[in-house]
Amino acid sequence: MPKGRERIGLIPASSSLKTSAVQPSSMNLDAYLRRIAYDGPLAVDAATLEALQRAHLLAVPFENLSIGWSEPITIDLARHYAKIVERRRGGFCYEQNHLFAWVLAQIGFTVGALSAGVWAMREGIEDFGDASSHLLTRVDLDQLWIADVGFGENFRAPLRLVDALVQEQPPHAYRVDRSIEAGEETWTMSSRGIDDTWKPGYRFANVVRPMAHFERMCRFHQTSPQSPFTQKRVCSLATRDGRITLSGNEWIVTGLDGSRVMTPIVDEDEARTLLKRHFGIDMPIDIANAQASSPRS
Repeated sequence: MPKGRERIGLIPASSSLKTSAVQPSSMNLDAYLRRIAYDGPLAVDAATLEALQRAHLLAVPFENLSIGWSEPITIDLARHYAKIVERRRGGFCYEQNHLFAWVLAQIGFTVGALSAGVWAMREGIEDFGDASSHLLTRVDLDQLWIADVGFGENFRAPLRLVDALVQEQPPHAYRVDRSIEAGEETWTMSSRGIDDTWKPGYRFANVVRPMAHFERMCRFHQTSPQSPFTQKRVCSLATRDGRITLSGNEWIVTGLDGSRVMTPIVDEDEARTLLKRHFGIDMPIDIANAQASSPRS
């Protein structure tokens, strides 16, 4: 038995994570660990935290398919577990980081949900979006860390919450910068790629939020025409060499060296095959038929 495995099921999730009618005790941590193909130590330390985040990112795709498939997404831990673990799907930040925080809490980590505004171009202006447009996880060890399994291409190992510390994850680097604006403390997570340019990712406050705090933006991202998630389907998974992504009607393979190969997807039969072959996801046949009869953009 790996060191720390005896802790499974003994540490209850934080009450702030219990938003489901079905209590987390009905869920199985070992099943989650099998889902991410992790059989390593479960000690409450930085090494385990990193190993779990890396394993999750390599196993669970970042995807918004439920939106196009008329599958409502709610802030419901049991639903996230059923979707990601039992149905072997993926999800976006509210689903994945909610579940990942529960996993960490079950092992014995002290965790909390942080709220972030994502840097993006909106109506020709680059700025941070709504302050609850992204969910990430704070982990309290000997010092504070941030973990994130729900942002697509991002840091693969958790980051220490230390002002301006450059944290290398070749070929990328990351840092979090503390600032005070209008008397309020905020932190900005930025990344540096092979072009050696720092780019902001998101800005957050070091304030733990209840999961109900994210309900409004969870609805927004599924329904608003201004949401990036209603614009086109995305299913993306980290690989040891880079990332594979189905985006709209394109198949994209990116490498850690910055290489990027884009290939048009011919039809919905090919899209369904790609989802099954590379992500293990079955496109519902009625969805496939409906999308096949719609004009392709």
